[in-house]
Amino acid sequence: MTLKLNLDATRDPHIEGERIYLRRLNAGDVSAEYLQWMNSAEINRYLESRFYEHTMESLHGFVAAMAEDPYNLFTGIFLKDGGRHIGNIKLGPINPHHGYADIGLLIGDRASWGKGFASEAISILTAFAFDQVGLHRCTAGAYADNEGSSRAFEKCGYAREGILRNHWLSDGKFQDGVCLGKINPKEVPA
Repeated sequence: MTLKLNLDATRDPHIEGERIYLRRLNAGDVSAEYLQWMNSAEINRYLESRFYEHTMESLHGFVAAMAEDPYNLFTGIFLKDGGRHIGNIKLGPINPHHGYADIGLLIGDRASWGKGFASEAISILTAFAFDQVGLHRCTAGAYADNEGSSRAFEKCGYAREGILRNHWLSDGKFQDGVCLGKINPKEVPA
C-alpha cells in the first residue's frame, strides 16, 4: 500500500470554523503581543519553547522557516469577529511514509482560555488533515498536569493511547506524558 498525500493542500490554506479561522502565519503576524506570549512563563508552562528566550528576530525566523517547510503547517488561530490573533496550531511534521502528523497548539491570548477555541482549532485542523491532506492519523501529547489540553483533544475524538512515565520535567519534578491519537474515520473498519 502506498499513501497518496496532498501536501499541496498545506501551502496556503484558509480553514474556517464556527468562531475562528486558521491560516499560515506570515511576517506581519509577528507582533509584540505574540512575542509576549512566547516569553510568558504562564502561557508556555507546558511547551518546549519555554526553554528559550524569544526575540522578534527569532520569531520571524521561525515563521519564515515553517512557511517554507512542506511537511509542517504552522497556522495562526484568528477570531472571525475582528480577525484578532489568539494563538497558533501546528500540523507536523507530516510523515509521508506512514501518513501521520502531530498536532501542537498554543492559545496565547490569556483572555481566550477556557472558551473552547482550542477544541475548535483542533477539530477543524484534524478534519483538514484527514479530508484535504489525506492523513491516516493525527497524534498529540500533553503533560499529565495539563488536563485542559488532554480534554480539548478528547472532546475532538482523540483517544488516550498511552502514558510515558516520568517523561517531562516540569516545576522541578518529573511527570507523565499523555499520548493521544485519532485515526481518520474514513479508514476505520465498520
